[in-house]
Amino acid sequence: MSLAILPAEPDLTDALPAQPSPERLKALALRRSSSAQALTQPGPTPEEQAAILRVGARVPDHGKLTPWRFIVIPPAAKTALVEQLKTIAAGRPDAETAKAKLAKLAAPPFTVVVVSQPARDHKIPAWEQELSAGAVCMNLLHAADALGYGGSWITDWYAYDADAVKLLGLEDGERVAGFVHVGTQAAAPLERARPDLGDVVSYWAG
Repeated sequence: MSLAILPAEPDLTDALPAQPSPERLKALALRRSSSAQALTQPGPTPEEQAAILRVGARVPDHGKLTPWRFIVIPPAAKTALVEQLKTIAAGRPDAETAKAKLAKLAAPPFTVVVVSQPARDHKIPAWEQELSAGAVCMNLLHAADALGYGGSWITDWYAYDADAVKLLGLEDGERVAGFVHVGTQAAAPLERARPDLGDVVSYWAG
């Protein structure tokens, strides 16, 4: 897909009125995640990767704190990371299961770790800052979808294991919001059950 349609970074004085987009609404109404293990080559080009990250960063951010950062894991580095995680997995009580789950990390050609790094003791609650990191993960999926790729946002044990996150270079107070995987879909994802809006929507009556 040509990236010529991507606009230049706007100036801070640029206003953007709301613009209806039936195509965007349709895409959002049908969006679904791919299986991480079903994401294969070709992955996004370097230019597409940059576009995905750029779109991913355009999220609500109360206080303009940028309480998150990206760690891109190139294919060769990912191979080394998976091997090191296998060693950690071997020492876990669920060793075989933990090792098997690494297939979801190994398969996709492009992986971004979204790291939540909320500013502590700030007037903006940490919870709101963490929600911003979640919005980043969702935006990355939207960007991947718009470029014609499949995407998967997952965590799994290596997002929470203390030794595993040390491998990623996380610092005190940082947490993995998600591993966002992008690649070509080996199989188109099927629809899954969605909540009945009648079960999750209420109207405040005062």
